[in-house]
Amino acid sequence: MDIMRLVDDLEELVNGAARIPFTANVIINEDDLYEIVDQMRASIPVEIKEARRTEAERQRILSRAKEEADRLVNMAKEKIMAAVDDHEIIEAAKTHAKATITQAEEEAWHLKVDSHNYVTENLSELEETLLKLLTTVRNGLRHLQQNQPTSPPPSLQTPATPDSFTPEETGDE
Repeated sequence: MDIMRLVDDLEELVNGAARIPFTANVIINEDDLYEIVDQMRASIPVEIKEARRTEAERQRILSRAKEEADRLVNMAKEKIMAAVDDHEIIEAAKTHAKATITQAEEEAWHLKVDSHNYVTENLSELEETLLKLLTTVRNGLRHLQQNQPTSPPPSLQTPATPDSFTPEETGDE
């Protein structure tokens, strides 16, 4: 499940909630909120698995590039050994081997940089999403703490006289 879709769902839940008149407060169904938060918790490991899969793919590509470079180096060495008698062939093989090695090293380096950038970008996006989510949660908590009822309504502040109790209020029947 996409974490950004869940953040959008959370925002829709807040936007679609009933407003309390004359306040900036809304009434949110607790079960709906917890369901979205639970889905977010489940989605984060998926994002991390994706980053790990990407890192494994990067390692596989680097390994393949190194194997190819080693193969090309060995092939170049074999060509050099076969042409030991002919100086021009030896020089051409050395030049070709160096160019091949240089090309393989450059390709391996580019693959490594690209893989590193890809993983860094994905982890940065995940961090940004998590920070936004954390900010939303902190703002919600701060809002709830700032708007916590401080005194009961007037109907609860006047003590009731013993004559005014009904059997339902006292528990007597």
